[in-house]
Amino acid sequence: MGEPYPKLEADGLTRVFGRAPHTVEALGPLDLTVAPGEFVCVVGPSGCGKSTLLRIAAGLLRPSAGTLLIRATTPRPAAMIFQDYGIYDWKTVRANVRFGLDVQRVPRREANARADDWLARLGLADFTHAYPATLSGGMRQRVAIARALAVEPELLLMDEPFAALDAQLRTILQDELLDLTQATRTTTLFITHSLEEALVLGDRVLVMSARPGRIIAEHRPPFPRPRTGDIRSTPEFTALKGELWELLRKEAVPA
Repeated sequence: MGEPYPKLEADGLTRVFGRAPHTVEALGPLDLTVAPGEFVCVVGPSGCGKSTLLRIAAGLLRPSAGTLLIRATTPRPAAMIFQDYGIYDWKTVRANVRFGLDVQRVPRREANARADDWLARLGLADFTHAYPATLSGGMRQRVAIARALAVEPELLLMDEPFAALDAQLRTILQDELLDLTQATRTTTLFITHSLEEALVLGDRVLVMSARPGRIIAEHRPPFPRPRTGDIRSTPEFTALKGELWELLRKEAVPA
C-alpha cells in the first residue's frame, strides 16, 4: 500500500459506560489496523459497539482502556458521516458542504469552488442554493457525503450512512460511494448492518461479536478493483454473504 504504517491503529481498545456496580461493557478489548487507502467495513449485531468504535475514532468518546491512534499529517484528519445526515437545515446545500472548509478557514472563493465541485460530482449542482428540507433522504445523505469529502479527510468515518434509505436508493448510493472512494482512495472505516453493503464496498470486512464487541472474523472480498455493483449477482458474492450471515446469526442469537 505504499506507506508502511497503518493510518488507524487500535490496541486493546475498551469502552465501559456507567459507574460500578451498574457498568455496561460496550466494546473490546479490540485490536484493529486500517492501512492507508484501505476501505474497511465493520458488521455486527445491534448493540455490539460498532458506533462506539467509530465515535472513539472521531474523537467524540474517550476509550476506557487501550489506545486508538490515527497517523495524520493534518490537525483535523477525520470526517464523519452519520446515519441521520447531520446536516444543518438552516444552511443552504452549498453552505452545508462548505461548512468544514469554513471551520478550516479556507478562503470563501476557494471554499465555494471546492463545495461546488463536490456538489457536481454527487449530482447536486442544481440544488446549490436549496435548503435541506426540500431534499429527499437520498439527496440529504449525498450532501453529507459531499461535506465530508470536501475537506479531503485523511480518514473517512461512516456510521451506517444508508440505513434510513429504501433498498433501491441504498443500492444507488452504494454504487456512487464505490466510484468515489475508488477514485479518491480515501482511507475509510465504514459501519453497517448490511452484509451486501460491506461486501460491495470493502477491501476487508470485519465481523464483530455481540457486546462487548470484539473482532471475531475477517474476510477480504475476492473482487478486484476497480469493481462495480455488478458483483452482487455473482455466485461468489452470494456464497460469501451466506458465510458471513452464519457468523452473524450466531452472535445475534444469545446462547
